[in-house]
Amino acid sequence: MPGPTGRVLTLLELLQSGGTRTVTELADRLGVDGRTVRRYVDHLIDLDVPVESVRGRYGGYRLGPGYRLPPLMLSDDEALAVLLGLVAGRRAGLMTAERTASETVSAKIRRVLPKHVARRLDALLESLAFTDQPGEFATPDAGVLLTIADAVRHRRPVSIGYTDRDGRHSRRTLHAYGIVAHAGRWYVTGTDPEIGEARTFRLDRIADARTLPGSFEAPVGLDPAQRVLSGFATAEYRHEVTLRIHGTVEQIRARLPAGVASLEEPVPAADEDRATERWRRVDLRAERLDWLPPVLASLDRPFVIERPGELRDLVTAFADRLASYARQA
Repeated sequence: MPGPTGRVLTLLELLQSGGTRTVTELADRLGVDGRTVRRYVDHLIDLDVPVESVRGRYGGYRLGPGYRLPPLMLSDDEALAVLLGLVAGRRAGLMTAERTASETVSAKIRRVLPKHVARRLDALLESLAFTDQPGEFATPDAGVLLTIADAVRHRRPVSIGYTDRDGRHSRRTLHAYGIVAHAGRWYVTGTDPEIGEARTFRLDRIADARTLPGSFEAPVGLDPAQRVLSGFATAEYRHEVTLRIHGTVEQIRARLPAGVASLEEPVPAADEDRATERWRRVDLRAERLDWLPPVLASLDRPFVIERPGELRDLVTAFADRLASYARQA
């Protein structure tokens, strides 16, 4: 349990987070009674921290306007959260700046930490092991990301300079609905007002972005993440695959997630459980088919290949290979 000085600093941190905090809320967070909260507030006022008292039903305490925050102070838990977040973000490929920026901010945090805290954090990071390899992804430009995020929030059209996967450059106008992080990359999804179609763009392929005059209304109930996943499942690839698989939604999605395949989910009957196994139509598109036989085998569910015939041949050959391996002494 922290001492009085630690609780006074915690009180300051709570007030710095903004808004008005009631005495009851502060007392609960600090583990003290209301009278002690008022005494701690007096300590802050003695230190020239402008704490204001707000009267009324929703009254309490808040920081006065214009108060300049003191230099950054992190507790052990906060420092650990920041540094682990940097490590995890870098490995997942979800950094929005070059690797150097991540390393310099980590170094800055370490420099301002007490030595005993820095040593403990370094010991943890040095002994930490991961089961996967760090992601190596192109990072989006921070200015582009922030410009598009502002356009999403205020529903403003944005003009972007984009380079597609074939190296073609173009200037697009986008009504951006949301920014989505998926599989180590950042995407922005929205509608191209010139053609009236939904579009998704990789942020690391956007060279520049600028906000345009005007505004737009986003569709009600839109889920940007689901739109991105659906876009992956229906993207133009060499092969169009249609399957019928007997199983539950959960069983099928365990091997064919939304970013890979679209799944027909008929409205269940009134007395039917969602976990009921039934035949379901699965559609997906793929540039190659050789990865599908192992996936279908791992499903361990009855399935029918409606198209293409080439996939049937690949599955048959895969089954024959497995059978021959199993027969070997």
